[in-house]
Amino acid sequence: MPAGRPSEQRYFVMRRVTLVGAVTNLLLALTQLVGGVITHSQGLVADGAHTLSDLSSDILVLFAARKANAAADALHPYGHGRIETLATVGVGLILAAVALGIVLDAVRRMMSPDALLSPTPLALALAAAAIVSKELLYHYTMRAARRIRSTLLEANAWHHRSDVVSSIVVIIGVGATLAGLRFMDAVAAVLVALLIGRMGLKMIWDSAFELIDTGVGPEEQRVMLEAARNTEGVRDAHDLRTRRMGGMLLADIHVLVPPRISVSEGHRISEAVCRALRAVQDDLGDILVHIDPEDDQERAPSSHLPGRAEVIECLRPCWEGAGLENAPEVVLHYLAGRIEVELTLPEAVARDPERARVVAERLTACCRGIDSVGRVNVLFRGPRFGGSALG
Repeated sequence: MPAGRPSEQRYFVMRRVTLVGAVTNLLLALTQLVGGVITHSQGLVADGAHTLSDLSSDILVLFAARKANAAADALHPYGHGRIETLATVGVGLILAAVALGIVLDAVRRMMSPDALLSPTPLALALAAAAIVSKELLYHYTMRAARRIRSTLLEANAWHHRSDVVSSIVVIIGVGATLAGLRFMDAVAAVLVALLIGRMGLKMIWDSAFELIDTGVGPEEQRVMLEAARNTEGVRDAHDLRTRRMGGMLLADIHVLVPPRISVSEGHRISEAVCRALRAVQDDLGDILVHIDPEDDQERAPSSHLPGRAEVIECLRPCWEGAGLENAPEVVLHYLAGRIEVELTLPEAVARDPERARVVAERLTACCRGIDSVGRVNVLFRGPRFGGSALG
């Protein structure tokens, strides 16, 4: 595989596989169409039209693969994976249109017995060759689709497999016609068309669910939530949401962590949650982990409280009144609808125990007099009072 970004490597695989399929489909379609005319087999002609539709879908896949694997940009920060989904819908529409055309022609012939064709035994050999060719092409394409997780390539693989089934039906129809049942070749054409139409509608249906952001099933959600909850530092996990984009799964989740940890520790926990989720769901792309210091499933008890700038402005008279020349370090904890204030004073204050005690008492009393402030902790930096707290 050529070196480069993962999306470029993915495109090179899709292009190579699709080009192999396109050449195979072109040769096979010409053989089936010409052979169907020569052997007077409507079923074989229908099968050739089906193969020709594969060629048109191959062209669509080549175009979509290039666009879908383009790098993310300002207007498409999540990439262009949905182009692959839209192209899959296009492949499905092509199949449905081909199926409708075959059915209409076959019904017309069955209603006019003089228009029924009488295939020759050569049609059986041509149908058998088509089965072998398309089955090999199906396995080749599906193996690549699963390796790079491409729903578009997988849809094209099933397009090849539908040709295998339709060719089997053609063999049965031609054989029955040779045995004296002239209408069976037309019946075989209808059955082939129904198989083609069913596959096309399934592609459209599955892609529609992806376009409306359908996520993973309940069991997969349970496994993912359990993986997040078992991550070190996580107390609980909830509000897991997933959606698919091309061959990638996107997810966001809320995790409950201890309320007084640092921002950096919370970030480390979020990275650990991402690794845990990817361990149980290997097609995950972007994951957004929302860190919660308290359970917000029913309400956000601290959302009404003032922001840091407003709180600092209210606290400023407190350290000025305590005789501090410089503002202390301030850490705010928004918990249970109140603000817990943590103040760290410099070592210069801690050198004088009596002054330290007075400053701490004044700061504590002043801070507690402010609306929204609950608990107050005063810490002293330095070897003598390091780690101690008043308040």
